[in-house]
Amino acid sequence: MSINPKPQSSLFTFILLLLLTSAYSSSNEPGSDDLEQLLAVDEQLQQDLPPHHQQSEAETVSKAQRIVLELSGDNARRVIGGNEFVMVLGYAPWCARSADLMPKFSEAATALKEIGSPVVMAKIDGDRYGKVASEMEIKGFPTLLLFVNGTSQAYTGGFSAEEIVIWVQKKTGAPIVTVNTVDEAQRFLKKYHTFVVGLFNKFEGSEYNEFMKAAKSDDEIQFVETSDSEVAKLLFPELKTSNVFIGMVKTEAERYTAYEGSYNMEKILEFLGKNKFPLVTKLSESNTAWVYSSPVKLQVMIFAKADDFQNMAQPLEDFARKFKSKLMFIYIDITNENLVMPFLTLFGIEHANKTVVAAFDNKLNSKYLLESDPSPSNIEKFCSGLADGTIPQYYRSEPVPDNENASIVTVVGKTFDELVLNSQENVLLEVHTPWCVNCEAMSKQVVKLAKHFKGFENLVFARIDASTNEHAKLQVNDYPTILLYKSGEKEEPLKLSTKLSAKDMAVFINEELKPRGGSAKDEL
Repeated sequence: MSINPKPQSSLFTFILLLLLTSAYSSSNEPGSDDLEQLLAVDEQLQQDLPPHHQQSEAETVSKAQRIVLELSGDNARRVIGGNEFVMVLGYAPWCARSADLMPKFSEAATALKEIGSPVVMAKIDGDRYGKVASEMEIKGFPTLLLFVNGTSQAYTGGFSAEEIVIWVQKKTGAPIVTVNTVDEAQRFLKKYHTFVVGLFNKFEGSEYNEFMKAAKSDDEIQFVETSDSEVAKLLFPELKTSNVFIGMVKTEAERYTAYEGSYNMEKILEFLGKNKFPLVTKLSESNTAWVYSSPVKLQVMIFAKADDFQNMAQPLEDFARKFKSKLMFIYIDITNENLVMPFLTLFGIEHANKTVVAAFDNKLNSKYLLESDPSPSNIEKFCSGLADGTIPQYYRSEPVPDNENASIVTVVGKTFDELVLNSQENVLLEVHTPWCVNCEAMSKQVVKLAKHFKGFENLVFARIDASTNEHAKLQVNDYPTILLYKSGEKEEPLKLSTKLSAKDMAVFINEELKPRGGSAKDEL
């Protein structure tokens, strides 16, 4: 068996890794100057190698990872205290989301180094160095923190390499990139895919100042400025003016959007909030907070398999344009159960293998469901109803049960109006859930009461499972809850204390319902 020697570049990579590892584990860990020297040596060696020995993609990633300092119990305090800016990734080896973020963090570190950022990018195994991680206030994984002169602030940006770079730059450097030439613009376009471009004759004056304030206030989007209309045209090809201009560029169907409002920071930020999202945003574990931050709180969600979604993509983009600023459109891969089920269970859907279209109003805390076939025409009608407020809210309901000969009537969401609110009889309703600790004992008391009042004129005993049934007029937060809906006073039910004994409840019911001058039936 022959043994092929390692390519020279791999050997250099291996040696440098050993050097960096041993250096980080010693008491004299390298500062930024040492790291720069090691990387410079690596770059020079690469230039001297023949083409077939130059770095592979995997080795390039390895090099990017070396730019990220590995913190430990020995060096963490020294690194954070000895540098003005330190961006820390707290991770755990077993955490899948940490593994997903790690290469993006390394890529961001490389990009920041290339543009001369003063930020030290570092990571710490929070599982191994729990005490140090706790002191940093790393409470979960992954966690990103920026330390400025030793004081931490939480990371609030996105989780792609580009988004990390933008956030770090805005917190530690200039909030706006200035582009003066076509060459600079071309290099900028290679690095940034979503950005806001401003064209100004001079970088001064009230309009420019408002643009600058907006750039400083926003942490997510890269701002770029130029005073050259040809450069602006390259950045924003649909530019039709040589006067002051602001526009947004994205990497999707609605690529170019011109700002048409007044030059006011709040208005510019409002424009960004409504336009920074794609026409249809794909929800993932890493962007849920970003999506929730949208100023458009009425959100249409399409739960579908990837292939089914592709067939719907074009009409959905058309609907997104039609209802822009009124509705936000979100796609979720229905095969991702961890992401999907927290939403679908709110509609009583336990298993889903075909497309579901629903909506949430995060401002009114209400939900809606398209109960017909999710065809493009039905989705458009559904969206129109949402936009003009004519679609009724969705309330969960179990199937209508058979209550024939039942001493205690089972009420579901669909029958709440008929059996409780619109009934001419008095109704004592037990509201319970399967997971309620005290509900079983209360149910036994209600059974006793139902037997005791059997034959009592104009009184019905009922119960409803609040975990699977909802109604606009049933707003209960504590379980069990006992409500007495008196005939003619259904809008204001009486709430009985669940601490009462069955006898005391019987007395209460009799006092409320007995005819004047009638006799009590309160002895159980």
